[in-house]
Amino acid sequence: MDLVATITANWNYLIVILLMMGGLFIVISQNNMVKKLVGLAIFQTSVFLFYITVGKVAGGTAPILMSYGKAAYSNPLPHVLILTAIVVGVATTALGLALVLRIHAAFGSIEEDEVLAMKVNDSLPRVSRILEQQSDRLGDRQGQVGVEGEAEK
Repeated sequence: MDLVATITANWNYLIVILLMMGGLFIVISQNNMVKKLVGLAIFQTSVFLFYITVGKVAGGTAPILMSYGKAAYSNPLPHVLILTAIVVGVATTALGLALVLRIHAAFGSIEEDEVLAMKVNDSLPRVSRILEQQSDRLGDRQGQVGVEGEAEK
C-alpha cells in the first residue's frame, strides 16, 4: 500500500497527531500563561478526537436492537466518557484562567519567567531572614551548651 493511500485512509489519526504536537509545542514554548492554557485545551481536544475515532466501528450503527439479523454496533462508552471529559476540561480551563487572574493581581504579569523572577526576588529577604533566625538559634544553643559546660566544671 502506498503512502498516499495510507494517509487518506487514516487522515483522522494524522489530525490527532498534529493537534497533539501543536498543543504540546505551545505549552512548552510559550511563557504567557494564557497561551499555555490554550495549548492544553488543544492537547485535550486531540485526545477527545482520538477516543472518538477509536470508538467508531466501520459500518457500525447505534446500539439499538432491531428485529433484523446481525448488525455491527458502535460502542457508545467512548462517546459518553468524552462528554464527561469535555465538562472536566472546561472546568479545568476555567480554574486555570481564575488562577492566571489571581497571579496577575498578585504579580502584575502573566509571563511565567517574570513571575518566577519576582517570586525569587521576594523570597530572598525571607530566606535571609530565616537563615539569620536559624543561625541565632544555633548560636543560642551553642552558648547554652558552653554555659552549662562551664557550670558543671
